[in-house]
Amino acid sequence: MIDRIKKVAVIGSGVMGAGIAAHLANVGIPTLLLDIVPKAENADRNQLANTALKRLLKEKPAPLTHRKRLSFITPGNMEDDIEKLAEVDWIIEVVVENLQVKKQVMKLIDEHRRTGSIVSSNTSGISVEAMADSRSEDFQAHFLGTHFFNPPRYLKLLEVIPTTHTNQEVLDFMKQFGEEVLGKGVVEAKDTPNFIANRIGTYGLLVTVREMLAAGFSIGEVDSITGTLIGRPKSATFRTLDVVGLDTFIHVAQNVYDHVEGAEKQVFAVPEFMKKMQEQHLLGSKAGKGFYWKKGKDILELNPETFQYEPRKKLKTTGLEMAKQAKGLENRLKALLYSDDRAGQFLWNIIAPVLAISAELVGEIADDLVAIDQAMKWGFGWKIGPFELWDAIGVEEAVQKMETDGIAVPGWVKTMVESGHSSFYHDEQFYGRNGEYQPIKRNPKEIDLRLLEKQGKIVKKNSGANLIDIGDGVLLLEFQSPNNAIGFDIIQMINYAIDEVEKNYKGLVIGNQGKNFCVGANIAMILMAAQDDDVFEVDLVVRKFQEAMLQIKYSEKPVVVAPFGMTLGGGAEVSLPAAHIQASMETYIGLVETGVGLIPGGGGNKELYLKILRNIPEGVEVDLQAVANRVFETIALAKVSTSAEEAIENNYLSHTDGISVNHDHLLWDAKQRVMTLYEQGYQPPAPEKIPVTGETGYAALLVGAEAMRLSGYISDHDMKIAKKLAYVIAGGNLPYGTLVDEQYLLNLEREAFIQLVSEPKSQQRMQHILMKGKPLRN
Repeated sequence: MIDRIKKVAVIGSGVMGAGIAAHLANVGIPTLLLDIVPKAENADRNQLANTALKRLLKEKPAPLTHRKRLSFITPGNMEDDIEKLAEVDWIIEVVVENLQVKKQVMKLIDEHRRTGSIVSSNTSGISVEAMADSRSEDFQAHFLGTHFFNPPRYLKLLEVIPTTHTNQEVLDFMKQFGEEVLGKGVVEAKDTPNFIANRIGTYGLLVTVREMLAAGFSIGEVDSITGTLIGRPKSATFRTLDVVGLDTFIHVAQNVYDHVEGAEKQVFAVPEFMKKMQEQHLLGSKAGKGFYWKKGKDILELNPETFQYEPRKKLKTTGLEMAKQAKGLENRLKALLYSDDRAGQFLWNIIAPVLAISAELVGEIADDLVAIDQAMKWGFGWKIGPFELWDAIGVEEAVQKMETDGIAVPGWVKTMVESGHSSFYHDEQFYGRNGEYQPIKRNPKEIDLRLLEKQGKIVKKNSGANLIDIGDGVLLLEFQSPNNAIGFDIIQMINYAIDEVEKNYKGLVIGNQGKNFCVGANIAMILMAAQDDDVFEVDLVVRKFQEAMLQIKYSEKPVVVAPFGMTLGGGAEVSLPAAHIQASMETYIGLVETGVGLIPGGGGNKELYLKILRNIPEGVEVDLQAVANRVFETIALAKVSTSAEEAIENNYLSHTDGISVNHDHLLWDAKQRVMTLYEQGYQPPAPEKIPVTGETGYAALLVGAEAMRLSGYISDHDMKIAKKLAYVIAGGNLPYGTLVDEQYLLNLEREAFIQLVSEPKSQQRMQHILMKGKPLRN
């Protein structure tokens, strides 16, 4: 039995196969990427795999966490390299979705694999049992389905589908490997058409299309109310279909249609206008046109009746506007789905059938309702799964309304309600079809902050942050402000947290479970003070922020920061002085203040400069100007890493910092790091003198900036910001190599920040980012 996977072969180098190979490379697993030999004479025999590798470097969003990860993938072909299948621990088949083709590939794999190696098929819905038919006993025992969602790097769901022959140890190993090594949310699915997420997701999309046609809504109107308003992705319904590709969607729908019976079968019959779209090659993004067409700057929507493209419409009703005022997704859904408003009726008519079919399929597509909820959240980006949604709007009320509307409610749900149970979830338990609540199985590495809050683990809280006891002598500081932007309330809590930890705990984790770690300082607060000419207020905020960052740096107990997602401006400044950074693989970190007409004010310039200095190996002569140039370029151009690995290259992370592949384990990993540092007898760093480039360095930094201004690459105001930034990084008017202390550099930084805040053009930039969410070039 395999206890770890050291090498993998992926067969099939299409978009999905190459994407899976890329994700394996991202986690450091050497991978063989094989495809057929091209039929053309004198063609490169590895042409298909080589083309796929080139494509990986061009695709957006990037499938690779860093370009150098490509070296983990070796291209090959199914003739010359077939013997190499005996060298790998796991073989993944990712060829065309055709049972006969897949069976031929399985026969070939069976002939060349070594005994005990794991084989899986990345199919989106073909029977895994049928693929393994006629294969050897050892093959069947080590075979299962592993359905990744596209793109594999970013989409969390991995459906694992055992056959009746799959060895239980193999299944358990792959589930653990998927979660721990590949960083996936793993759900065990049954071998049924399209498994879990695609079965319910496709059903929901087709119900939406039918209701749109019946109610006379337009494509744009439907998308305006089926996205973030109801806890679904921003791409809503038809934009999602354009991204997926209409041909792919129709193939998935047809697969269910061919294998199910009754009322469900009729829903999976693809509407005629969609078939006509496929005939006319209106397939979505890959074809340039689909449900939408981007014509110049305009986005037009398809009229399904006339097949003409028209200006995109949005639905506006009184009920919608009222529902938007409801606080939180659950209250908003309740307000929408029980209203008599036209929009509310439409949403009820597309959501209620999905709730009913989800309940009907428990036991058939998955063992329990938890798996269905997880699959929809991780695979389709729903904020809450169908059963969580049902709980949110009230199970009893929803059941009554369904029955009034003639929607068949599964017997086990009615039994649940009749026996006095009002929800599918209760106290970390879920309702099973056997009529009893069962505990939800959770990986101990998943720290759920909301659950800890319910358990009374909050030590202190204010309007911007919570301080939570996460056990084993470790506290966690959680930002809770809008977008986790840093204001006075968070600064106060940082100071309180450090004091509390130094007295009574082993250490502190700074992390949260929001959408992003932190998008920076509270720009609105700074702008208001600047517009009121309240320089004292701005000076106080910046001074207090700098002091809090020094508290993090010089804390007697270890402070570990756990960034993820957008970690911008102040978010990066909180991370840089920590004893250790434990970053999620998907961490997009950068000091981006120049985009709002400022420079970092919380010590970010100094800490990035120090980080680069510290990363220079001992014995290597230090070129201070090269270090200053690097810091200047990174901050002036507001460089943001596209992964934690790239953040190492940008010097926001050191090689000694940690990267968590599974985002759900990030806080646990950070906590372990705190405990390890504490047990090793952690000592804070000693204050140090910092060598600066001074006047000569300042002049050298300005040469490049002036060239950019003269070539029209940056504006006069960009140049003004660049001068301030260069002065701070160079350490002011001092001789080259002068040693200065931290406070001297912080004072320079604060003065420059305050001067820029007072600039009308900087204030215009701040206003623009707050109003439009985009930087302004002025």
